[in-house]
Amino acid sequence: MTSTLIYDVSEAPIASTGEVANKGRAQARLPDFAAEGNMSNRTTTRADLLEAVYGTCPGLSRAQARDVVEQSLDEICTALERGETVKLRAFGAFSVRAKRARVGRNPKTGEEYPITARRVLTFRPSPRLIAAVNGEILEDEPVLGRATSAT
Repeated sequence: MTSTLIYDVSEAPIASTGEVANKGRAQARLPDFAAEGNMSNRTTTRADLLEAVYGTCPGLSRAQARDVVEQSLDEICTALERGETVKLRAFGAFSVRAKRARVGRNPKTGEEYPITARRVLTFRPSPRLIAAVNGEILEDEPVLGRATSAT
């Protein structure tokens, strides 16, 4: 039996792309990839995540922001190592799948060789992330645990 961890990241006060993150701090800008109009070769790193957390949480020092990022990533990794599914609302879900052993072939020579059983990590993006990547706008989803008024 596998369990599921759900993290709600939808209410995090992260500045939108290209906006200044927390005007009370150093004027660190988040990268504006959408404005470039095409795919960028830039890679977001742990340092970028640290700066985003530091820039949006005025009560945290850089060391505390680093601890938040590292502890979050460690918890996600530990859950995946245990075989649990990790769902990050408005982002996607990471899960571990078991693949059985099978016979593979070298496409060039046709020679058969065994492929051992293994576990693989999969990621399924949320509809909101897919829409954001494609430049579409989705209506905000209601936050879990909050009552919504019927109109």
